[in-house]
Amino acid sequence: MATTRSLVGPTPFLHPSYNKINNASLIKPLLHLSSSSSMSASDHHQQPHPSFEILGGGLHRFFPSLTHLTRPYNPFPFITWNRHVETIFASFFRSTPHVTLRRQCLRTKDGGSVALDWVSGDDRRLLPHAPLLILLPGLTGGSGDSYVRHMLVRARSKGWRVVVFNSRGCGDSPVTTPQFYSASFLGDMHEVVSHVSDRYPNANLYGVGWSLGANILVRYLGQESHNCPLSGAVSLCNPFNLVVSDEDFRKGFNKIYDKALSSALCKIFNKHALLFEDIGGEYNIPMVANAKSVREFDDGLTRVSFGFKSVDDYYFNSSSSDSIKHVQTPLLCIQAENDPIAPSRGIPREDIKENPNCLLVVTSKGGHLGWVAGDEAPLGAPWTDPLVIDFLQYLETEAAKAPQTCSNSGDNKETLQSVV
Repeated sequence: MATTRSLVGPTPFLHPSYNKINNASLIKPLLHLSSSSSMSASDHHQQPHPSFEILGGGLHRFFPSLTHLTRPYNPFPFITWNRHVETIFASFFRSTPHVTLRRQCLRTKDGGSVALDWVSGDDRRLLPHAPLLILLPGLTGGSGDSYVRHMLVRARSKGWRVVVFNSRGCGDSPVTTPQFYSASFLGDMHEVVSHVSDRYPNANLYGVGWSLGANILVRYLGQESHNCPLSGAVSLCNPFNLVVSDEDFRKGFNKIYDKALSSALCKIFNKHALLFEDIGGEYNIPMVANAKSVREFDDGLTRVSFGFKSVDDYYFNSSSSDSIKHVQTPLLCIQAENDPIAPSRGIPREDIKENPNCLLVVTSKGGHLGWVAGDEAPLGAPWTDPLVIDFLQYLETEAAKAPQTCSNSGDNKETLQSVV
C-alpha cells in the first residue's frame, strides 16, 4: 500500500518490537527447509545468516547467487526501534534520485489509460536486447516515489532498460473511464507486458512489484503460469492475504496509514469525479468522495466496478496467496516480519516451500517498504535493492545460456501517445 506520499505503494510500515539481531531467542527460526529445497553438504560453506528466515522450493537453486544473505541484517540504530518510525522515516526522508523520464500513455482496450515512464535517452543508449525491467509501485504510488527511483537507478547502472508502470490515476496518469485499477484486475498488466514485449521483442522481461503492485504481479504470474512472458520477478512487502491485511490495517496506529491512503484515493477520485456522474447501480459515490478508510473506498467503488458482491468478497478473491502454487516463473519474495500492512501470518509459506520456482526471504525488521539497513542507510536505497538486482542478474545470466521457453503473448498493440 502507500503513505500520503504513497502509503501502500510509496508508503512503508513496521513492527513495534525491537529485537536485537544477535539475540536468537527473539528471532524466528533461522532457516526453514522443505524436503524439496534442502541444501546439500557441498553448500554448507555458504549458509544463510541467522538473522533471516529463508525458505522455498527454489532455495537450492537461487541461494548461491544471493551472497547478501550470508551477512547479517543490521537495522540502522534508533530509526528502526519501532516499525512505525521506520516506515514513516523511509517514506518521508529517504532520498529520491533525480532521473529524467519520458512518459508514454497507453490506451487500453476498454478505453482506459495507464502511464509508462521510461528513462529518457535509454531507447538510443541501450541495445534492443538489453534486459527490461517493469516496476509496479504500490497503491497510489508511481514513478516519483523514492523506493521506485532507487531501484530504477540501480538496475539502469547494470545496463538494464527500466519502465515504471503507473496504474490508472497514479503518478498523475490520466483516468479516462469510470474505472480505477484494483488488486483483482489484471487486464492492464496483460496489456502493458504485451506492449513492452512487442516494442522490445528480443529482450528478456522481468518484473518487480511493491505492496499492492506485488500482489498484482504475483497474481499475474499465477494466472499466466506456464505461458508467462516474464523471465523472472520479485515481490516486496506483498500483503498476500488481503483479508488478513485488512484486519490489521484497521487496528491501532495503522489507522493513521488507512486515513492517509484513503485521503490519497479520494484526491484521485475527486479529480475525475465527473466520469462517475449518474453512474447508478450499487455505487456509493458520496461515500467514495469522502471515504475515511480504504475499506469504505473499496466498498463504495472498487468492489462494484469489478463485480464483487461485497468488499470482503473482493479482498478474499483478490489475494495473491492463492496464486503461488501456480507460479512457474522464478520468483523472489522479500518480506519484513514486522510489516503492519503485509502481516507475516498472511505469507503462504507452505505453498512457497512446495514451489521449486519460489524463494522467500523474511527480515526481522523493515516495516512496510522501509528496510532502513545496509551500506546506504539511513537516507539511501533500501537494503533490499542489491539483493533484488543480484537475483535478476542471475536469472538474466541463466537465460542467456538457454533458449527462451516462454513465448510472449501476441495481443494487439495499443494506441500510444508520447508525453515528455
